[in-house]
Amino acid sequence: MISQASRQCTVELQALPSRIGQVRRIVSAQLRYWNLDCLIEKAELGVTELLTNVHQHAQPDKVCTVEIEFMLGRLTVSVHDHDPRLPAANAPDPLATSGRGLALIEAFSESWGASPRGDAGKVVWFTLPAPSTTPLPIPPLPVYGAATSGPFGAVPFGDTSDAADAVRERAVARPAVAG
Repeated sequence: MISQASRQCTVELQALPSRIGQVRRIVSAQLRYWNLDCLIEKAELGVTELLTNVHQHAQPDKVCTVEIEFMLGRLTVSVHDHDPRLPAANAPDPLATSGRGLALIEAFSESWGASPRGDAGKVVWFTLPAPSTTPLPIPPLPVYGAATSGPFGAVPFGDTSDAADAVRERAVARPAVAG
């Protein structure tokens, strides 16, 4: 089930490997819809790590809820499961092939954490800052006729070259045309 209200999307699922790819695609599509394409890669990686933790460690079941929310310039991705045990980011064994998920999330996210939900389990989350929404400056358009050799030729302010003098002389020498 997918519910959506403004800048929030919630997906309930069973954390099985086949479903993790589906959730990644949902997260990607939702972030594209919100014009947050630049956050897709990190959000997909983080949600994959959190869902993999649910799949590997959560008891008594693998049912969970993924929520993504964009508010006040921050994307928060959270996964709620029914296991009350809180995760901890440990230093992984250098020879181990797993165990780096939370350290990875800690490395690329702005913040992360886990909160107990009493008998209802826990929620693990991370945040990503959105890029600045400051608009890029728009380059000025040339003034009509500025690139021509007519009476309104372009002369940079303070230009004292001979070419600038010639443009000024042409502009003064031509009589105004009555329309």
